[in-house]
Amino acid sequence: MVKIIECPRDAMQGIKEFIPTELKIKYINQLLKAGFDTIDFGSFVSPTAVPQMSDTVKVLEQLDLSGSKSKLLAIIANVRGAQDAASHNEIYYLGFPLSLSETFQKRNTNKSIEEAFAQVREIQSICEIHKKEFVVYLSMGFGNPYGDPYDVEYVKDFTGKLFDIGVRIVSLSDTIGIAKKEDLQYLFTSLIPAFPRIEFGAHLHASPFNAVDMVKEAYKAGCRRFDGAIKGFGGCPMAKDDLVGNIPTEKMIEYFISHDINTGVDLNALEEAMAIAGKVFPQ
Repeated sequence: MVKIIECPRDAMQGIKEFIPTELKIKYINQLLKAGFDTIDFGSFVSPTAVPQMSDTVKVLEQLDLSGSKSKLLAIIANVRGAQDAASHNEIYYLGFPLSLSETFQKRNTNKSIEEAFAQVREIQSICEIHKKEFVVYLSMGFGNPYGDPYDVEYVKDFTGKLFDIGVRIVSLSDTIGIAKKEDLQYLFTSLIPAFPRIEFGAHLHASPFNAVDMVKEAYKAGCRRFDGAIKGFGGCPMAKDDLVGNIPTEKMIEYFISHDINTGVDLNALEEAMAIAGKVFPQ
């Protein structure tokens, strides 16, 4: 069994033309019928930084969670966002981008890594008080283009600090699609035995040509939590001008099914969601 985290938020956030709120609601409500473990549905961040997500609360208010086994995840970028997100009972996970790259941390959240770690401590406390699960995304998880320090021991040190704070879910993010298959194997096989009480995930950005290979390598290395977005839409708007797409969810599921690995996803509901996706995203 693997956990599939569908990420419409990630798919939408970099699109400049505003997607109508009602269309977002229709799309995410269909995703909720598909049986994904989690839906990364929106974010509590500055509307100036990410205008596309300015209607997250309006979307949340119209989501139909009745009969859905999916849990909702919201991305936050600071303590205030965490407090806002934690006030909503419908939200199960709070996700925070903590970069292994000092350059990208400043670019993404206007904070140093040290300042970001201080926020992580506060957000972990907020999650404990409000009974939320905290997911830390390690941005630039497989290296960076800025020349900032990076190696496996550095990642282990980061992860150890997160564990000491109380974080139990860490998703390694290939923010700009630079990971190689051997990188996935080496990193996951190094981290998973070292931190058996942490659930490690993979949030990969890749081209359509190597996306499934990336998923295959991460699975072989022990990862059981995977983020994706239907048709591979999306990418990080803070990383660089050209967005590198997400892993196409349908291709990922196709791979798992072909290897008799249970995803829990209803394929008919997924097909209906894919049809709506054609209206949500520019072709």
